[in-house]
Amino acid sequence: MADDYLVRIGKLIRDARQHRGWTQTQLAEALSTSQSAVNRIERGNQNISLEMIARIGEALDSEIVSLGYAGPMHLRVVGGRRLSGSIDVKTSKNACVALLCASLLNKGRTVLRRVARIEEVYRLLEVLNSIGVRTRWINDGVDLEIVPPAKLEMDAIDAEAARRTRSIIMFLGPLLHRMDRFKLPYAGGCDLGTRTIEPHMIALRRFGLDIAATEGLYHAEVARDVSPDRPIVLTERGDTVTENALLAAARSDGTTVIRNASSNYMVQDLCFFLEALGVKVEGIGTTTLTVHGVPTIDVDVDYSPSEDPVEAMSLLAAAVVTESELTVCRVPIEFLEIELAVLEEMGLDHDRSAEYPADNGRTRLIDLTVRPSKLEAPIDKIHPMPFPGLNIDNVPFFAAIAAAAQGKTLIHDWVYDNRAIYLTDLNRLGGRLQLLDPHRVLVEGPTRWRAAEMMCPPALRPAVVVLLAMMAAEGTSVLRNVYVINRGYEDLAERLNSVGAQIETFRDI
Repeated sequence: MADDYLVRIGKLIRDARQHRGWTQTQLAEALSTSQSAVNRIERGNQNISLEMIARIGEALDSEIVSLGYAGPMHLRVVGGRRLSGSIDVKTSKNACVALLCASLLNKGRTVLRRVARIEEVYRLLEVLNSIGVRTRWINDGVDLEIVPPAKLEMDAIDAEAARRTRSIIMFLGPLLHRMDRFKLPYAGGCDLGTRTIEPHMIALRRFGLDIAATEGLYHAEVARDVSPDRPIVLTERGDTVTENALLAAARSDGTTVIRNASSNYMVQDLCFFLEALGVKVEGIGTTTLTVHGVPTIDVDVDYSPSEDPVEAMSLLAAAVVTESELTVCRVPIEFLEIELAVLEEMGLDHDRSAEYPADNGRTRLIDLTVRPSKLEAPIDKIHPMPFPGLNIDNVPFFAAIAAAAQGKTLIHDWVYDNRAIYLTDLNRLGGRLQLLDPHRVLVEGPTRWRAAEMMCPPALRPAVVVLLAMMAAEGTSVLRNVYVINRGYEDLAERLNSVGAQIETFRDI
């Protein structure tokens, strides 16, 4: 290997390690090697095999190199360009992954329309295929057909794919109805700090599920004589916790009441899907859900998940930071009303179309036109709240928007341990963000963005925020290893190019 190649590889490994928040010693322990060896690798002073690079990538959950197919994908962004025209919002990532898990409830054929073709979905499909579920893309690759086997082969589960998605945790609710004992790999996904699964366990114990965690696996056992005898009160109003409780309740004989439930967009889509399966759900859109379970579900069902409000917010933010006039079509307005109210107070110039129904017949959509605006920092801090508050996943986009506004904005991301830290990556592009503590960051604007080359943050939304800032920066930027963006967005670079961006995908290994 040439010396410059080793230096380049070492820099990628160092950046990935630092983004993970690991020391060289921690990485060395994961690789069963020494800290001095890791130091030599990162300085480009040690020959390194592709196998070792792949092991390092697996340890850091970062595609530094991929064996057997092309290497990690990067983006080259020519910034300072104005966007124009219109762009459609794709279907919800979080709804699609919940519905894939929910398909395990059904013995019949499930067809999901306009499924997001993203890495998170691909990982779940790999897991489903490995345990015997037949899936295929139909109608020119637009829709997805799912047919479960009579018996799931859990011993054959694709553990590597399972560990790369946190969504695997939502297999617990459906699987407890299908087998008395099973094992699942630990859930993975974005690096957002410690996220306990205890709220899931508290809810699912009421259905007889007992979990023991050992050696990277959840060992599950189900007591068939246990069922909820009083309302289930969730200790966390989380989206996936609520979805797991719903999935367990759907095939539990009798009526289950779930309190302190999330009423967020993906939960509502799951409720609509359960109704298509014949499960009656009362209280959709509220924090108390009453589920009338059906012990056996064997129907052919066809369902269209709604559009993604977080993607809609991403596209809206892209228009704001690039000072563009852009129409974002098929925006699920019910789940962006608070964000738009805040932006109106900041001075956002925009128009909204009349409302019209999504393909599921239930979610309300609008077309939203955003124009260049002179923004002022909001008086109050930006902070998330459970729906109908400002969406947790939309908070990072306010960092880029606040950087375009006059004045100082306090962003309080109280939910996740690490995400506010990743937002300070914007400083490498000319931002002025001051980290006050692991949850609070002070953003000062307006910003004169500048081009830079950097590693993609290991969390989905901060990664997209960095990409948007690169689009606003004059000159050419490079964002390396964008797997995390592909986990949650379908063809994002190509779609942004369709409205005037200049983003090139490339691989260098």
